[in-house]
Amino acid sequence: MKKAFAKMSIAALALLAAGCSTGKDGGYMDGMYGYYAANEPMGGLIGPIGEGKGDRFSEYADNPFVSTALQNTSTFSVDADGTSYAIVRRYVSEGRTVQPASVRIEELLNYFTFDYAQPTDEHSVAVNAELGACPWNREHLLLRLGLKGKELTPDEEPLANYVFLVDVSGSMDSSDKLELLKSGLMELLHQLRPQDRISLITYSGEVKKLLESTPVSETATIEAAISKLRASGSTYGEKALQMAYEEALTNYDPAKNNRVILGTDGDFNVGVTSTDALEEMVENYARQGIYMTCLGFGRGNLNDAMMERVSNVGNGTYYYIDSEDEMMKVFVHERQRFVSVANDVKCQLTFDSTLVSQYRLIGYENRILDKEDFEDDTKDAAEIGAGQTITALYELVPATDEALAGTGNTFATFDVRYKKTLGDKSLALSLPLETGIQQETSANFSLAAGVAAYGMLLRKSPYKGEATVGMAKALVEASLSFDPQGRRAQLLKLLGQLKLDE
Repeated sequence: MKKAFAKMSIAALALLAAGCSTGKDGGYMDGMYGYYAANEPMGGLIGPIGEGKGDRFSEYADNPFVSTALQNTSTFSVDADGTSYAIVRRYVSEGRTVQPASVRIEELLNYFTFDYAQPTDEHSVAVNAELGACPWNREHLLLRLGLKGKELTPDEEPLANYVFLVDVSGSMDSSDKLELLKSGLMELLHQLRPQDRISLITYSGEVKKLLESTPVSETATIEAAISKLRASGSTYGEKALQMAYEEALTNYDPAKNNRVILGTDGDFNVGVTSTDALEEMVENYARQGIYMTCLGFGRGNLNDAMMERVSNVGNGTYYYIDSEDEMMKVFVHERQRFVSVANDVKCQLTFDSTLVSQYRLIGYENRILDKEDFEDDTKDAAEIGAGQTITALYELVPATDEALAGTGNTFATFDVRYKKTLGDKSLALSLPLETGIQQETSANFSLAAGVAAYGMLLRKSPYKGEATVGMAKALVEASLSFDPQGRRAQLLKLLGQLKLDE
C-alpha cells in the first residue's frame, strides 16, 4: 500500500540501513536519536522515544480543516494496521514518554474490533455510518464511517503458502524478540491445517533456508526447525527478502494465500539500501500475487518507519508484538485477517457544501489520495482481512446551526471501491449519508470518539479542542457493552495510567 509521503533519498536510506551518520543539514542518524530527515515536506523519520533509544518513526502533521466550497471531495486509502496502538500501549504502561510521531490515530482506531454488520450480499465488504455531536468541540459534529470485511468459514478460507523470514541477528537475542516470535510461530502452526505449507528463512551475517516449503502435516519437522532459531551476528542478510519472495513464488498457487511474513526488531537491513530498489522489488512481487506481513518486536531499535513503508508497498500488513497476549491476538484470535477479502480499498466522501462548510479527516495522514485515484484501478491502496473492521472519523463544521439537524437531506455520499482479488476490476459501494444528528450514539461511536480523543492528546494535536483524559475515559466506558477479548477494558486501564499536561 503506497503512502503519500516524500521519498527518502537513496543516501538517506543507506544510512538508515547501515546505522551511519552524516551532517544534520542532510539528515542524520545515531544510536540515541534515530534518523532525522532534512527538507521532507511531509515529515521524515524521527526519534527518540523512551530513554535515549533509537526507535524510528515517520512524522506527519495532522490533517487540517478543508473548506467544502474549495474542495468538497475527500479521498483516502484505508489502513488496516493496529501497530501504533500496541507501540503506544507499551510506552504508556512502562511509564515512558510517548513520541507524538509514534501515534497514528487510524491505527489506534483499527486496533479494535467494532460491532459492525458483515456483508449479506455478493460483496465482501459492508459499509455503515453514524453522525453525532463532537465531544471535544460543541460547535462541530462527528461522522463515524465503518467497513467490515466478510468473515470466512473454514471451508472458505484458502490454503496458506507462508514463507517466514526471520531476523536472527544479535539484537534479536531477547525474550521479547526472538523468543516471543518463536512462541508465535509455534502457536500459528497449531492453528493451521495439514495441507497448509510453511517455509523458514533466516538472516543475520548470512542468509539460510532453514526449512524448505513443508506441509503442516509434518509438524515435528517444522517444530524442530523453529526450535533451532538462535540470535547472533550482525544484521546483514544479502538478498534475504528476495530469497523469501522467490521461495513464495516457487510454491505459488493462485488459489492460496501466498504471503511472506517478516519478523524483526526493525533493523531492516536485508541487502537493499536504495529506496527505489526496495519499492520496485516489493511492488514487483506484490503484482505477482505475493502479500507481505511485517512483525515488529522489542524497543530501542524499532524501525517502525521502514516496516510500515515496506508492508504498505507490498500489499501487506504490519503488527507490533510486545507480549504473549498480543502474539495470541495476531496469531490465534485474529489469524484469519492474514487472508485479504478486499484489496486496494479506497474511500471517498463527497460533501454538500450548502450543508457542510468544512471537514477534517482524523488520522490517515499518510493515506490521502487524489480525487482521480479513486477510480484508477492501477492506484494501489490497502487490504482488509477476513472479519476485520475499519473505522474513520470526520469532524464536520455545519454550514448553519440547523443544517444537519433536520432529517431527509443528503449531506454527503460515502463511496468505496475495492477488488475481491488482486488484478481484478474494482467494485463499487455507495452509501448516502442523511442529515439527522443522533442524540444517543452507539457504543461504536463512543469507542471511536474516545480513541480519537486519546490519540489527539498523545499527539498534542492542535485540533484536540476540549479533549481530556477524563473525556476519553468516559467515552470508552460507554462502549464496554461490546468488548471482544477485553481490549476496550484494557484501553480504559491504560487511560488510567496516562499522565499528560492538558
